Amino acid sequence: MDKQLSDDLPTYRDATAPSSMPLPTWINRRRRRRDFRVLATACLVFLAISAYRIANNTRKSTSTLSIERLHQDHAVCATLRREPAQVSTARDHNKRWVKGTKPLLIRNATIWTGEPAAGTSESDARAGKGWSWISSDIFVDKGLIVEIRPSIALKSLPSDTSIFEAHGRLLTAGIVDMHSHAGLSSEGGLQDDTNEMSSDITPYVRSIDGVDPLQPEMEYIKSGGVTTSLFLPGSGNNMGGEAFVLKFAVGKKNGREEISQQDLYADPDRNWRYMKMACGENPKRVYGKVGEHGPVSRLGEAWEFRHALEQAQQYVREQDDWCTSADARGAENMATYLKQDLRWESLGAVLRGQVRINTHCYTIPDLEAFVRHTNEFKFRVYAFHHAHQTYLVPEVLKRAWGGTPAAALFADNMYYKVEAYTASERAGAILYAHNITPTYVSDNPVLNSQHVVFEAAKAYGNGLPYHAALAGVTSAPADLLGLGDRIGKIKAGFDADIVVWDSDPLTVGAAPVQVWIDGAAQFKDPYELKKSDVEPITPNPGLASELEMSSVSGSIVFSGISYAYPGIAKGKSTQEQHVDNMSAVFHNGKLVCLGTCTGEIEAARSANALVVQLRNGHVTPPLTAFSTTLGLAEIDAEPDTHDGPPPSDGITRAIDGLLFGGKQLAHAYSHGVTRAISAPNEYGFQAKGVSAGFRTGAKHVLEDNAVWADEVGLHYVLTLAAKDETTVSVSAAISNLRGKLLDAINDNTTVTDIPTKDGYAEKAYLKRVINGTLPLVLAAHSADTIASIIRLKSTIEHAILKATPSSSQPDLHVVVIGAAEAHLVATELAAAKIPVILAPLQPHQGSWDQKRCLTGAPLTNGTTINWLLDAGVLVGLSVEETWETRDLGLLAGIAYANSEERLNLNQALDLVGRNVYKALGIEVNVSGGEEWVVWEGSPLEIGGRIRAISGLSGQIDVWQ
Repeated sequence: MDKQLSDDLPTYRDATAPSSMPLPTWINRRRRRRDFRVLATACLVFLAISAYRIANNTRKSTSTLSIERLHQDHAVCATLRREPAQVSTARDHNKRWVKGTKPLLIRNATIWTGEPAAGTSESDARAGKGWSWISSDIFVDKGLIVEIRPSIALKSLPSDTSIFEAHGRLLTAGIVDMHSHAGLSSEGGLQDDTNEMSSDITPYVRSIDGVDPLQPEMEYIKSGGVTTSLFLPGSGNNMGGEAFVLKFAVGKKNGREEISQQDLYADPDRNWRYMKMACGENPKRVYGKVGEHGPVSRLGEAWEFRHALEQAQQYVREQDDWCTSADARGAENMATYLKQDLRWESLGAVLRGQVRINTHCYTIPDLEAFVRHTNEFKFRVYAFHHAHQTYLVPEVLKRAWGGTPAAALFADNMYYKVEAYTASERAGAILYAHNITPTYVSDNPVLNSQHVVFEAAKAYGNGLPYHAALAGVTSAPADLLGLGDRIGKIKAGFDADIVVWDSDPLTVGAAPVQVWIDGAAQFKDPYELKKSDVEPITPNPGLASELEMSSVSGSIVFSGISYAYPGIAKGKSTQEQHVDNMSAVFHNGKLVCLGTCTGEIEAARSANALVVQLRNGHVTPPLTAFSTTLGLAEIDAEPDTHDGPPPSDGITRAIDGLLFGGKQLAHAYSHGVTRAISAPNEYGFQAKGVSAGFRTGAKHVLEDNAVWADEVGLHYVLTLAAKDETTVSVSAAISNLRGKLLDAINDNTTVTDIPTKDGYAEKAYLKRVINGTLPLVLAAHSADTIASIIRLKSTIEHAILKATPSSSQPDLHVVVIGAAEAHLVATELAAAKIPVILAPLQPHQGSWDQKRCLTGAPLTNGTTINWLLDAGVLVGLSVEETWETRDLGLLAGIAYANSEERLNLNQALDLVGRNVYKALGIEVNVSGGEEWVVWEGSPLEIGGRIRAISGLSGQIDVWQ
């Protein structure tokens, strides 16, 4: 039976009372008064003693906190107050030096020291005065540059000194790329550790934790002369995390003791820390989900920045207050431990000035908002990266707290998204004129960091002074990284990061002969290209002037021409076409004379014709861009600016989707690419459909001569991009194509002259391929896929012969575009009579089907194009990304410079012209001067510039 709880159970007070008998009331009152007086007196005494002891700090702590930990925390205060400082060059050894690395003497080098001659004023130095290449020897020991002077006596050096004979070649400091994600994603893009996507604000993550020293790109990047990079987290977050400056020497083969991330540190003492932040479209795209979380706008991004900085600011204040109190009272008397929170430690270090901020910002709103953040929270940003609109607002940059940020730029990679659509090739020159430092970066793998020096070369071609362009990949980024007293120059006391080049590093195709990091040679038995010209170029100050286009009718005269493409003026030339100081006379857009042209010049002058004096003028056919997105896509990341991707089933024609009037076409045209062949595509040469040939300078598709071929070729994709939801493998894509071609052989449909729906169907175009009237263009990189294409061609030709035994031997017209691994089957391609359009010219294992590509000297024996030329394959050049079309002439120049005389100038121009048409079976007549381009300087060299193009309507477009 359950017990009932009684209302009269004893209370706690009852249970603890000494007696259960109640006391008289008067006794209770007296005791209470006495107890109160005693308690009050005790409290007053306690308070007095406590106040005295606190004031005199004499009371021994009764805290339960660890005295040892309190003192450790107090020691941290010194770290919090540390101010990073440049490391003195007065070092007896480089801390990265590995014992056993022999001393080195480089003899007979032509050296760019990286600074002007002593005594040059700052204004003169900025103007380019005092800079020069010097002939000298250089002695290296213990990882340092020890001495730079001519004719260093070998007898004065240690007996085990290694000797490198430079033979007058050019020597610079190692290239410094201050924006790279190398090692953070794997070969072929199989894994990616570039961004931590758990939160928009992740200042606490570190790039070093994801860097893989074994990635193959570590070697081929270094083969481009890059010795040091800032390895940044990606730009998916507003605050992406800490970055690390690393060198590219890995393991014993590179002169190191071990393979490890820590061994890559460019500054073993970690004097400076670095952080990546990002503004604009990327974090919005990654994190913005309306109604769930932000930021979804730049307004939200500004809040994310300020809110995070506010919390870091409060964190710093609490730490500073604790340290100040501990200094005054003694750590052992502190009532709490020092607040330490990994979440805010990195950002707190930013506010303490210990971290160099590098920020991904493109647009004026982004730039100006970030400048406001720097002033509100008192921290410095050292460089804005990508920064395409900085050239428009140099004065805004100068308002940043702590100093004017630099701009870390691409030379001409632009228009790929809205943020990059307002950009200028001359941004570097403009910024430099406003005393803002431009540097040039790769954003590897966006650009292959192996060729980041090419970005500086193009910047020079677009008006940046020569010395500033070379500084933009050496001393300037070194200074911005806080390592300007250690790397980036050839100077006694600096790290021995050295590159000897086969030609001026600001020329097309320049490649290292050897690279040293901390005095250790990086390549055993490096391949060296045979080049005759190893002299530095003479800077052209005329490149600083910007040319503007205008249309001219009637006659125009160009003098100072030193080269004309053979046949371009057939029957109109009075002199050989490789004679200095020729003249060219044009009338109503046509070339009427090339040579002395005395009579024609007099007639033109009498008609008040425009006369233009050129320096090293060149007259060439127009350049042709093949299978890019030109005319079909304007801004890569914006679908509304595209015609759209081709359907998964069926075929469309590019002619129906051409879009004129964009910046991509305008800039291709202004770089001499006046013709294009484009097929329906989703990106680059990943095309499927029927291509069209058109002129880039046209206003619309109905303009006279705007389209020169409605249908050029039938395109399919057999790269890894062929795999999708409906085609699950490359082998399936090949099988499907084989089946369609075999069906076309057996298709007895009669094609009439009357247009029908079936005449535009896929099977109709395949029938034309079988009949030999339409080329089949197949995108492929893998040598194995290319081998399958060779077998496919043989199979189809054999089937054609079986189906029509009375016909002559069939020759299926197949072209391969892409072809990164084509060198492995070069002989077989030649035997099968399959032309190749290389796209890109210089691949870099960007996808798994390119993993066996040749990256060139000094790492590999030549590149794919040389192997193909040696095998007798017909070769043309194209590009992967649309913005690159403006560089087609320079890419042909790289092939020419590194061809080791396999190509002459005419043949190099054919790579981006005549060879493309020959590959497609199209007859192009360049004689008669109907289409031409006039250049000042060679179109294959840095600094070659357009001066005139034959217009579509008889006018001449002139740049002056």
